[in-house]
Amino acid sequence: MRLTVAQALVRFLAAQYTERDGRRRRLVAATWGIFGHGNVAGIGQALLESGGTGPDAMPFLQGRNEQAMVHAAVGYARQSGRLSTHAVTTSIGPGATNLVTGAALATVNRIPVLLLPGDTFATRPADPVLQQLEVPYAADVSVNDALRPVSRHFDRITRPEALVPAALQAVRVLTDPVQTGAVTLALPQDVQAEAYDWPEEFFAERVWRVRRPRPDRAELAAAADAVRGSARPLIVAGGGIRHSGAQAALAALAEATGIPVAVTQAGKGVLPYGHPADVGGIGHTGTATADALAREADVVLAAGTRLSDFTTASGTLFQHPAVRFVGLNLDPYDAHKLAARPLVADAREALDELREALAGHRVDAAYETAYRQEAARWDAVVDRAYAVSAPDEEFPPTQAQVLGLLDGLVDATDILVNAAGSLPGDLHKLWRARSADQYHVEYGYSCMGYEIPAAIGVALAAPGRPVWALVGDGTYLMNPTEIVTAVQEGVPIRMVVLDNHGYASIGGLSGAVGAEGFGTAYRFRAADGTYTGDPLPVDLAANAASLGMAVIRARTVRDLREALAEARSATRPTCVYVQTRTPDTVSGPPPAQAWWDVPVAETATRKAASRAREEYDRQAAQRRRHL
Repeated sequence: MRLTVAQALVRFLAAQYTERDGRRRRLVAATWGIFGHGNVAGIGQALLESGGTGPDAMPFLQGRNEQAMVHAAVGYARQSGRLSTHAVTTSIGPGATNLVTGAALATVNRIPVLLLPGDTFATRPADPVLQQLEVPYAADVSVNDALRPVSRHFDRITRPEALVPAALQAVRVLTDPVQTGAVTLALPQDVQAEAYDWPEEFFAERVWRVRRPRPDRAELAAAADAVRGSARPLIVAGGGIRHSGAQAALAALAEATGIPVAVTQAGKGVLPYGHPADVGGIGHTGTATADALAREADVVLAAGTRLSDFTTASGTLFQHPAVRFVGLNLDPYDAHKLAARPLVADAREALDELREALAGHRVDAAYETAYRQEAARWDAVVDRAYAVSAPDEEFPPTQAQVLGLLDGLVDATDILVNAAGSLPGDLHKLWRARSADQYHVEYGYSCMGYEIPAAIGVALAAPGRPVWALVGDGTYLMNPTEIVTAVQEGVPIRMVVLDNHGYASIGGLSGAVGAEGFGTAYRFRAADGTYTGDPLPVDLAANAASLGMAVIRARTVRDLREALAEARSATRPTCVYVQTRTPDTVSGPPPAQAWWDVPVAETATRKAASRAREEYDRQAAQRRRHL
């Protein structure tokens, strides 16, 4: 079959499927693209020929920013359980380098996405071409090589026949639950347009079965022994539970044994709000209940988590002198962290078999009663943070009250998307997740600008469900461009913009580490040169309206309650804009319940930094190596 390389690649991708538990999905459901001279005549022409609605068609989505296109693909893939994703094509030069941040986010979070950047000429008829990076010591290097460290697999297709093994390897990595992440196939622009006689077998339908490895018997027995010998066990559930679809298996284990379950940012929602074993978020942004249990736990079952510094409170959280870890993870790299007893397996399979191995075992009744009582106390803390008094109705809301009003409106069908700023911390501590996929917070890379495009991807994967992008003013200004895409495609995302005139999260951190909030406010310069003047006259609501969104301005709590209800019932992309007020001691979110290591200046002339260093040394002294 004689086709160009680009035509062959698009045809090949349209014939790739995943299957798990008897459910089949198309692997690459659509391709995002922004065209330039590096891909317009190759991939662009191939996508044009592949248009239509048949089973062999490759749907196309027009983006506005290359990084944002990757975020949208990640949102789609995560909502699809990593069984389906999108491809992203760009031109050479800045189009390609704009992919790097999105690729890093995908790889850090173990989410599959296929990147197809154009590349400079393989045959070098003109050297350099427009946008080419010249590297004197290595003529074969292009800007696409910047994608190597943030990709789980990278290849450059310099000959047509190389596409066959390269495409197969790319799909192998995309469908591997351990290796998955960003996969990059760099496509020289002349090779994209080159014709070749392809074997028809290359385009045959292929089904890639996503495996569920069962645990090794010896590792399973060791894990069961560890739990049986524990007086205060704790399960830390991460995103791997969600990726495996192991929520029911986790709930069954917790119900059979009485072991409490704390959740990471990626794991929040794996047990629904109200489950008796759920003790909330763990770590720096966690609940007092979960963090107190972690400090006293003697065995920790780390299930599907990377055990990042936010989860471990930078190595200060797990303080029991004899604490030991069981690492349940598909990836041996993660399963061995904190000197854990590894349990390398699919989460669902391992949790089911561990429950069977622990048949008849249950934690002490006093332990179970105590953590449930503490969880109820934390629920009262959340109620106070969400509370709206009668006088509050006529004032701007605090950020916690915004979440409380949304909490009172949504049901299990709603999905919340967030990634950066102070919102992830408040959400992790306060949000009451009603379904396994309601809580979509990207905190592996915590990338400002993720929320709006990711919400589009989520909405494409979950049509008909209300999808909310929660963004601060700093995040909005980073990447609002895909609002245009949502309008163009008729994707009715709901965006809530919380304007607090600056980088409030980093401003608070800056104050805590002695940097006095320097450079974090969106204000005019004052006479002393600092950004402490009046707030900038920036109208984000007008900006969103200019990009095609329906906009509802909310000045007070009363306004906001009505605006959120109107937005939820909207059938077009809708923005709710509100300026939040500084929280007070009653309605503000609870403070961090565990430490996070952000090094403080060891010597300084300013008192704030000196005081912060004293506190840093006190906290850092509690850090330990788990060996």
